[in-house]
Amino acid sequence: MDIQERYRKNVDVSYSYQLAKRMEKYRTNEELGYRTAGSRAEYLTGDMLAEEMRKIGFPVVRKDPVRVDGWEFERALLTLPGEREAIRLGAYQTDFVTEGPRPYRLVYAGKGTMQDYEGLDVRGKLVLVEINQRDEWWINYPVYQAHLKGAAAVIAVQSGGYGEVDDEALNAQDISGPADAAAFSVSRRDAERIKALLRRDGEIEVLFDAVSRVFPNRTTYNIVGEIPGKNPERRILLSAHYDSYFDGFQDDNTAVSMMLSMGRTLLKIGYQPENTLIFCAMASEEWGVTDSMFDWSTGAYEQVFTVHPEWRGSVIADLNFELPALAHGTRARIRSTHEYVAFLEEFLEELPDLTRAYPEDTRVTAPIETWSDDFSIAIAGIPSMVNDFTGGSFMETNYHSQFDNDGFYDEDVYRMHHELFGLLLMAIDHTAVVPLDFSRTFARARECLELDWCGKTGAQGEAFLEALKRAEATAGELYERIRRSNREYRRADGGGKAVGGGEASAARLRALEKTLLRVFQQAQDAYVRIDWYGNVLFPHGSLQESLQLLSGAVRNLREGRLSAALRKLYEVDSNRYAFLFEEEVYRHFTSYVFDQPRDRLKWGYGRIIGFENFYPVVTGLLRKERDGGNDFTEEIAFLKRVLDRQEALYREEIENLRLQTERMEGLLRQAQKECYGQ
Repeated sequence: MDIQERYRKNVDVSYSYQLAKRMEKYRTNEELGYRTAGSRAEYLTGDMLAEEMRKIGFPVVRKDPVRVDGWEFERALLTLPGEREAIRLGAYQTDFVTEGPRPYRLVYAGKGTMQDYEGLDVRGKLVLVEINQRDEWWINYPVYQAHLKGAAAVIAVQSGGYGEVDDEALNAQDISGPADAAAFSVSRRDAERIKALLRRDGEIEVLFDAVSRVFPNRTTYNIVGEIPGKNPERRILLSAHYDSYFDGFQDDNTAVSMMLSMGRTLLKIGYQPENTLIFCAMASEEWGVTDSMFDWSTGAYEQVFTVHPEWRGSVIADLNFELPALAHGTRARIRSTHEYVAFLEEFLEELPDLTRAYPEDTRVTAPIETWSDDFSIAIAGIPSMVNDFTGGSFMETNYHSQFDNDGFYDEDVYRMHHELFGLLLMAIDHTAVVPLDFSRTFARARECLELDWCGKTGAQGEAFLEALKRAEATAGELYERIRRSNREYRRADGGGKAVGGGEASAARLRALEKTLLRVFQQAQDAYVRIDWYGNVLFPHGSLQESLQLLSGAVRNLREGRLSAALRKLYEVDSNRYAFLFEEEVYRHFTSYVFDQPRDRLKWGYGRIIGFENFYPVVTGLLRKERDGGNDFTEEIAFLKRVLDRQEALYREEIENLRLQTERMEGLLRQAQKECYGQ
């Protein structure tokens, strides 16, 4: 029986399931759960996982300390007039302690926009708002708006987008706002009861008993188990986070337990890895830094940027896991950085039949997203991938609610993921050189380039295009050599001998690998940007989109089409919030992206480019729309100045990207020559 078959025969998903259930033991809120950043529940769960790693038999087990902002949510109970039984609320990462039940006035403020506060006094009161975070805006905007109006706290009900599984569902997300702007969540069922009283009485007096505390700069721990390899300095990372909202059965207990179970199975069958395998249970993924737009994935960011910077350049892959015990759509997907797609597609082609859990075959998709720890790990220079978890209905129904439990548990899907990623881990382990194909990265950058905009702005688009074509060709040729080397290595069953038909020695392949990982880091630095909603973009793609919208808005205003212009301005950067909230709200949540140090911005530092403040022009145009004004001369001049700055930035970015691309192509060409002699 070969090693793959032995691994599959020994996979024990019942062990994984039971460990996932055991992780529910420690909680900050006895009724609802919550195992949050820097909390005692997180500490105790980390200790339990470290002990479990020792029982499994990991030769190396340790707790790596990381600094995060901590949060402990003990309770939030709301008692309505004339009732004795309290309504149980969820919470967000903010400070609010009542020191026992206290009376508060409670009022309703619609969706919580500035328009909803016209004629409404909320000073010192609790404010009920209805939000749809998935389709409209994040909770930090209405919460801070209420805070500026003097509200004691916001109580939010999801009107759609999340927690749709049941009218009793509570929801929790990262707050992305300051700790002193307090927020809690209420179910739709209880919100309807409250709204009925408010419709009758205008506002009501309630008793509120809450304990929610934020603790700046706490120490928590990432839990690490290692299986040393024959080449101890070459590493493969596996990761999943162990903090959670509510019980967190799917998100992310089953991922942590699957990861440990994979290591347990490898040890049981006596697998001898070629490289050191690192199994890392990450703390503080859901939240971990106060008042930052990039307040999640904190533990992972600190692990690779602060605690173990030596992993950068020595870890050849990260396999990250999220929600692996239920089906997301009609097929399993591996979401990866562009550079690993070719290897993964080849791996899937050669894969034996696994447990049948989906009606369609597994596929690869790229690029990775900002939703999970693999993004923080990738931008550190470690090529990463994750079982794709954002498809299907679970994200809108059960995700981040008390209904994230084993009711959606699918044993076949869970077993299939154990098998798929266990075999993938072994396939990566049996590579002579990290299988990075940069031709796909350069091709996607090329496909994103719009030469029309280069012509309109005077950017040297043709030169950038030619650099991308050369880089794509060089990278494609090099990857074919890498592919042959890895096939020779597998046929030789490792051993450290010369591989690749005698073309390259092991020493030369190590040197090539260092260059490949260096180029991967450069590609992340040069090509990876995000928009205000966390979507991953190429920098020239992001700027082209802004140029398109801005030029269209100017054209619409010249034509007198005000509504069309406003629709375009609404889509530029975060400027939709200029339509909905006071200027101080808008300014706070834009300036904090640019005016905070790197250690507060984490993985988002420098990733958003080209922002322009449209608050004055948007509010001016809205007044003219309301009053029937039709002279847009001032606004056109403002937007034309913005457009000129954006065009200059685009020209500069295209030139910088050309230089970066040429630099990467030169490194790849030189590495190929030194390794393979051509």
